Amino acid sequence: MPFVPVLRAELIKIRTLRSLIGALAAVVLVTAAFSALASAAPDENDPDPLFSAFFGISFGQIAAIAFGTTAVAAEFRGGALRLTLAATPDRPRWFAAKAAAIALPALAVGLLTGAVTLLVGKAVLGADGPTWAEGLRGAVGCALQLTLMALFAAGLTAVLRSGVATLSILIPFLLIVSFVIGDMSSGIADLLPDRAGQVALHSTWDGPLGPWTGLAVCALWTTAALLAGVWSVSRRDA
Repeated sequence: MPFVPVLRAELIKIRTLRSLIGALAAVVLVTAAFSALASAAPDENDPDPLFSAFFGISFGQIAAIAFGTTAVAAEFRGGALRLTLAATPDRPRWFAAKAAAIALPALAVGLLTGAVTLLVGKAVLGADGPTWAEGLRGAVGCALQLTLMALFAAGLTAVLRSGVATLSILIPFLLIVSFVIGDMSSGIADLLPDRAGQVALHSTWDGPLGPWTGLAVCALWTTAALLAGVWSVSRRDA
């Protein structure tokens, strides 16, 4: 089967699963809400207007991860993957379509999230907010980071074949382990996927990465996870 019909079928799956629509809606709501709270009470010891405006991505990316995880994990329940592969025997092509079907809505929602969060942040921060040039960079970086984290989770789920296992690893890692490593290490944590991608959301950064090199590091993590995912789908029984 050609790639486009496979992609269309995967997009239909996403559109018809309420949990996935809910996860995408949560990306916007959670990111904007926590960003508004952070903007209303900025850290005077670390004034960074751009990150204050986009602080909520630390929590919004959890919803993005839930979206990517659930989209793939649904294939491993009730023999759904066997039916999918019966219609699309080319496993790498199917997984590529699945990844594209996750990336397209994630990027669209990410751009919406970035725009809404920027407007909310500037409205709350007022004159202390980021410039429009910084803000637009942050909005694009926000969209790319959310998309990459959703795809990272999708690849890991294909390897683990379990949404519960994936979320049990990634959520504690994002909320606890990443911060602990960041406090104990000297720049090593900046190479972790969540922290590397968020460099684009800072006005200034003392680490070795810049806004776009940070996103590139996150993209490398995501590429590795997707390659592992397509290897697992291709090699293991459905």
